[in-house]
Amino acid sequence: MAEAVLATPAKKWAREYETIYILRPNVDPDDAAKVAQRVQDVMDRMGGKIIKVDLWGKRKLAYAIDKHTRGIFVYVKFASYGDLVAELERNLRLLDPVIRYQTIVLRDGVDLAAVEVDAEETTFEAIEQTDDDEAELTTAQRLGMEEVRPRSEPAAEASGEAQAPADEAAASEAAASEAAASEAADTQETASESATSDATTEASSEEE
Repeated sequence: MAEAVLATPAKKWAREYETIYILRPNVDPDDAAKVAQRVQDVMDRMGGKIIKVDLWGKRKLAYAIDKHTRGIFVYVKFASYGDLVAELERNLRLLDPVIRYQTIVLRDGVDLAAVEVDAEETTFEAIEQTDDDEAELTTAQRLGMEEVRPRSEPAAEASGEAQAPADEAAASEAAASEAAASEAADTQETASESATSDATTEASSEEE
Protein backbone atom coordinates (compact mmCIF):
# COMPACT_ATOMS: atom_id res chain seq x y z
CA MET A 1 0.00 0.00 0.00
CA ALA A 2 2.80 2.38 0.92
CA GLU A 3 4.57 1.58 -2.33
CA ALA A 4 1.38 2.38 -4.32
CA VAL A 5 1.08 5.75 -2.59
CA LEU A 6 4.71 6.56 -3.34
CA ALA A 7 4.27 5.55 -6.98
CA THR A 8 1.33 7.92 -7.46
CA PRO A 9 2.64 11.43 -8.27
CA ALA A 10 1.28 14.28 -6.20
CA LYS A 11 -1.41 16.30 -7.94
CA LYS A 12 -0.13 19.59 -9.27
CA TRP A 13 -2.42 22.47 -8.49
CA ALA A 14 -2.63 25.57 -10.62
CA ARG A 15 -3.56 29.13 -9.75
CA GLU A 16 -6.00 31.62 -11.15
CA TYR A 17 -4.45 34.91 -12.27
CA GLU A 18 -5.46 38.16 -13.88
CA THR A 19 -3.18 40.24 -16.04
CA ILE A 20 -3.90 43.78 -17.20
CA TYR A 21 -1.69 45.15 -19.93
CA ILE A 22 -1.80 48.67 -21.31
CA LEU A 23 -1.23 49.56 -24.95
CA ARG A 24 -0.18 52.91 -26.34
CA PRO A 25 -3.24 55.14 -26.99
CA ASN A 26 -2.33 55.49 -30.68
CA VAL A 27 -1.51 51.81 -31.23
CA ASP A 28 -2.10 50.40 -34.70
CA PRO A 29 -4.90 47.75 -34.73
CA ASP A 30 -2.55 45.23 -36.36
CA ASP A 31 0.05 45.72 -33.63
CA ALA A 32 -2.62 45.31 -30.95
CA ALA A 33 -3.72 42.05 -32.62
CA LYS A 34 -0.11 40.81 -32.58
CA VAL A 35 0.08 41.41 -28.82
CA ALA A 36 -3.15 39.45 -28.30
CA GLN A 37 -1.83 36.62 -30.45
CA ARG A 38 1.40 36.51 -28.45
CA VAL A 39 -0.58 36.17 -25.22
CA GLN A 40 -2.61 33.34 -26.75
CA ASP A 41 0.54 31.61 -28.02
CA VAL A 42 2.10 31.63 -24.54
CA MET A 43 -1.06 30.10 -23.08
CA ASP A 44 -1.20 27.36 -25.71
CA ARG A 45 2.50 26.55 -25.47
CA MET A 46 2.62 26.33 -21.69
CA GLY A 47 -0.74 24.75 -20.98
CA GLY A 48 -2.59 27.75 -19.56
CA LYS A 49 -6.30 28.38 -20.02
CA ILE A 50 -7.77 31.81 -20.66
CA ILE A 51 -11.03 32.22 -18.73
CA LYS A 52 -12.03 35.76 -19.68
CA VAL A 53 -10.81 38.59 -21.90
CA ASP A 54 -12.20 42.11 -21.65
CA LEU A 55 -11.22 45.21 -23.63
CA TRP A 56 -11.61 48.12 -21.25
CA GLY A 57 -10.74 50.67 -23.92
CA LYS A 58 -8.89 53.95 -23.63
CA ARG A 59 -8.55 55.28 -20.10
CA LYS A 60 -6.66 58.00 -18.30
CA LEU A 61 -3.45 56.88 -16.61
CA ALA A 62 -2.70 57.67 -12.98
CA TYR A 63 0.61 59.16 -14.16
CA ALA A 64 2.29 59.72 -17.50
CA ILE A 65 4.08 56.73 -19.04
CA ASP A 66 6.47 57.43 -21.92
CA LYS A 67 4.79 60.87 -22.19
CA HIS A 68 1.36 59.22 -22.64
CA THR A 69 -1.41 60.30 -20.27
CA ARG A 70 -3.86 57.65 -21.51
CA GLY A 71 -3.66 54.04 -22.61
CA ILE A 72 -5.78 51.17 -23.93
CA PHE A 73 -6.44 48.64 -21.17
CA VAL A 74 -6.85 44.91 -21.84
CA TYR A 75 -7.91 42.53 -19.05
CA VAL A 76 -7.03 38.81 -19.19
CA LYS A 77 -8.12 36.26 -16.58
CA PHE A 78 -6.52 32.82 -16.82
CA ALA A 79 -5.53 29.66 -14.95
CA SER A 80 -2.03 28.23 -15.17
CA TYR A 81 1.02 27.09 -13.31
CA GLY A 82 3.48 29.64 -12.00
CA ASP A 83 6.11 29.29 -14.70
CA LEU A 84 3.66 30.56 -17.34
CA VAL A 85 3.36 33.94 -15.62
CA ALA A 86 7.09 34.61 -15.91
CA GLU A 87 7.04 33.72 -19.61
CA LEU A 88 3.96 35.84 -20.28
CA GLU A 89 5.45 38.91 -18.63
CA ARG A 90 8.75 38.36 -20.43
CA ASN A 91 6.90 38.52 -23.77
CA LEU A 92 4.88 41.58 -22.78
CA ARG A 93 8.08 43.35 -21.77
CA LEU A 94 9.53 42.79 -25.24
CA LEU A 95 6.50 44.11 -27.13
CA ASP A 96 6.83 47.79 -28.05
CA PRO A 97 3.06 48.60 -28.09
CA VAL A 98 2.81 47.53 -24.41
CA ILE A 99 3.70 50.35 -22.04
CA ARG A 100 2.75 48.66 -18.74
CA TYR A 101 1.44 45.36 -17.39
CA GLN A 102 0.61 43.78 -14.03
CA THR A 103 -0.32 40.27 -12.90
CA ILE A 104 -1.93 39.31 -9.58
CA VAL A 105 -3.00 35.98 -8.07
CA LEU A 106 -6.75 35.56 -7.56
CA ARG A 107 -6.82 32.12 -5.90
CA ASP A 108 -4.78 28.98 -5.29
CA GLY A 109 -5.62 25.30 -5.57
CA VAL A 110 -7.16 25.37 -9.04
CA ASP A 111 -7.66 22.07 -10.88
CA LEU A 112 -6.52 23.10 -14.35
CA ALA A 113 -8.13 20.10 -16.01
CA ALA A 114 -11.52 21.05 -14.59
CA VAL A 115 -11.40 24.67 -15.80
CA GLU A 116 -14.04 25.25 -18.47
CA VAL A 117 -13.42 27.71 -21.28
CA ASP A 118 -16.18 29.74 -22.96
CA ALA A 119 -15.10 30.78 -26.47
CA GLU A 120 -17.27 33.94 -26.36
CA GLU A 121 -15.62 35.07 -23.13
CA THR A 122 -12.06 34.44 -24.30
CA THR A 123 -12.00 36.21 -27.67
CA PHE A 124 -9.73 39.24 -27.98
CA GLU A 125 -11.69 42.16 -29.44
CA ALA A 126 -10.22 44.04 -32.37
CA ILE A 127 -9.11 47.57 -31.55
CA GLU A 128 -10.45 50.12 -34.02
CA GLN A 129 -8.27 52.88 -35.40
CA THR A 130 -9.64 56.21 -34.16
CA ASP A 131 -8.38 59.77 -34.23
CA ASP A 132 -6.90 60.71 -30.90
CA ASP A 133 -9.34 63.57 -30.21
CA GLU A 134 -7.60 64.54 -26.99
CA ALA A 135 -4.05 65.71 -27.42
CA GLU A 136 -1.42 64.42 -25.04
CA LEU A 137 -0.68 66.93 -22.28
CA THR A 138 2.62 68.75 -22.19
CA THR A 139 4.72 68.86 -19.03
CA ALA A 140 3.58 72.44 -18.36
CA GLN A 141 -0.07 71.42 -18.69
CA ARG A 142 0.36 68.44 -16.36
CA LEU A 143 1.93 70.75 -13.76
CA GLY A 144 -0.90 73.27 -14.10
CA MET A 145 1.38 75.95 -15.55
CA GLU A 146 -0.46 76.10 -18.87
CA GLU A 147 -4.16 76.04 -19.66
CA VAL A 148 -5.50 72.91 -21.37
CA ARG A 149 -7.70 73.96 -24.27
CA PRO A 150 -10.03 71.70 -26.25
CA ARG A 151 -8.94 71.09 -29.83
CA SER A 152 -12.11 72.83 -31.06
CA GLU A 153 -10.96 76.20 -29.69
CA PRO A 154 -8.28 76.90 -32.33
CA ALA A 155 -10.90 76.46 -35.04
CA ALA A 156 -13.16 78.90 -33.24
CA GLU A 157 -10.31 81.36 -32.89
CA ALA A 158 -9.50 81.02 -36.59
CA SER A 159 -13.14 81.68 -37.40
CA GLY A 160 -13.04 84.78 -35.19
CA GLU A 161 -9.87 85.98 -36.90
CA ALA A 162 -11.48 85.49 -40.30
CA GLN A 163 -14.55 87.41 -39.15
CA ALA A 164 -12.51 90.34 -37.79
CA PRO A 165 -11.46 91.77 -41.19
CA ALA A 166 -15.04 91.55 -42.41
CA ASP A 167 -16.25 93.46 -39.33
CA GLU A 168 -13.55 96.10 -39.82
CA ALA A 169 -14.49 96.51 -43.48
CA ALA A 170 -18.15 96.94 -42.57
CA ALA A 171 -17.26 99.55 -39.95
CA SER A 172 -15.07 101.45 -42.42
CA GLU A 173 -17.86 101.42 -45.02
CA ALA A 174 -20.36 102.71 -42.48
CA ALA A 175 -17.97 105.50 -41.43
CA ALA A 176 -17.41 106.49 -45.07
CA SER A 177 -21.17 106.60 -45.71
CA GLU A 178 -21.69 108.75 -42.61
CA ALA A 179 -18.92 111.14 -43.70
CA ALA A 180 -20.41 111.42 -47.21
CA ALA A 181 -23.86 112.14 -45.78
CA SER A 182 -22.42 114.81 -43.46
CA GLU A 183 -20.53 116.42 -46.34
CA ALA A 184 -23.69 116.49 -48.50
CA ALA A 185 -25.63 118.09 -45.65
CA ASP A 186 -22.94 120.77 -45.23
CA THR A 187 -22.97 121.49 -48.99
CA GLN A 188 -26.75 121.78 -48.99
CA GLU A 189 -26.67 124.12 -45.98
CA THR A 190 -24.02 126.31 -47.64
CA ALA A 191 -26.05 126.49 -50.85
CA SER A 192 -29.15 127.46 -48.86
CA GLU A 193 -27.29 130.24 -47.02
CA SER A 194 -25.89 131.51 -50.33
CA ALA A 195 -29.37 131.61 -51.90
CA THR A 196 -30.76 133.53 -48.92
CA SER A 197 -27.93 136.04 -49.13
CA ASP A 198 -28.51 136.59 -52.86
CA ALA A 199 -32.24 137.12 -52.30
CA THR A 200 -31.56 139.74 -49.61
CA THR A 201 -29.14 141.59 -51.88
CA GLU A 202 -31.68 141.69 -54.73
CA ALA A 203 -34.40 143.01 -52.41
CA SER A 204 -32.14 145.79 -51.20
CA SER A 205 -31.32 146.81 -54.79
CA GLU A 206 -35.00 147.05 -55.76
CA GLU A 207 -35.76 149.30 -52.77
CA GLU A 208 -33.02 151.67 -53.77
